[in-house]
Amino acid sequence: MFFGNDINIVSMLLNIPAALIALTVHEYCHGYVAYRLGDPTARSLGRLSLNPLKHLDPIGTLFMILFGFGYAKPVPINPRYFKDPRKGMALTAAAGPISNLLLAFLGALLYRLTLLLLPIVSTEFLLRFILILASFFAAFHYLNLSLCVFNMIPLPPLDGSRILYIFLPPRLYFRIMKYERVIMIILLAALWLGAFSGLINVIVNAISDGMLWLISLLIP
Repeated sequence: MFFGNDINIVSMLLNIPAALIALTVHEYCHGYVAYRLGDPTARSLGRLSLNPLKHLDPIGTLFMILFGFGYAKPVPINPRYFKDPRKGMALTAAAGPISNLLLAFLGALLYRLTLLLLPIVSTEFLLRFILILASFFAAFHYLNLSLCVFNMIPLPPLDGSRILYIFLPPRLYFRIMKYERVIMIILLAALWLGAFSGLINVIVNAISDGMLWLISLLIP
C-alpha cells in the first residue's frame, strides 16, 4: 500500500483525475469488447468514447473520489448480438476490471520510475513536483485496484454479477437480476457505512504488494 486511508485535500485533488481516468477506461473497455463481439449498441449511442463526460455518474464518481470504490454509468450492452450470449456477457463484464488491473500495474511502474528520479533532483521545486507526481501515480494505482476488486463482487449491478451469468442457470440468474435496483441501493448504503472497505482493502493491499514486488524485480 502506498498511502494511508486518511482523506485530505491533497489526496482528494489527486484522486479526481485518477478516478476520471479509471472510470472512463473501465467503461470504454466494456463497450469496446462488446463491439468486437458484434454488439454496436455502445458505439451507436456514443459510449464508445474516452470522453469522461460520456460515462461518469455523479454519485458513483463522488464515491470513487472519497472512498476509492465507485462506479460510472453502465455502458448499454445487448447480448442478443453475441453468438454466445452467456460467454459474451462474461467477457464484456470482465473487460472493465481487467483494464483497471492493467492500469494499476502501469501506475505502480510509473511510481517506481518516478522515485528513481529523486536522487538526481537538484532543486526544491523539482523535488516537490516529483513527489506530487509520485503521489498521483500512487493514487492512480490504488484507485484502479480498488475499482477492479470492488467490481468483481458478484452482486448486481457490478461486473462480477455479469460474470456470474456464465456459471448460473439462466432462470436463477434473471431472478436475481430482477432485484438489481434494490440490491444497488443496499450496496450504496453498505459502501457509505464502510461495510466492504475492510475486506476490499485487504485484497487490494495484497495485490498491490505483489505488483510492487514484481516491479522491484524488473527495476531494482
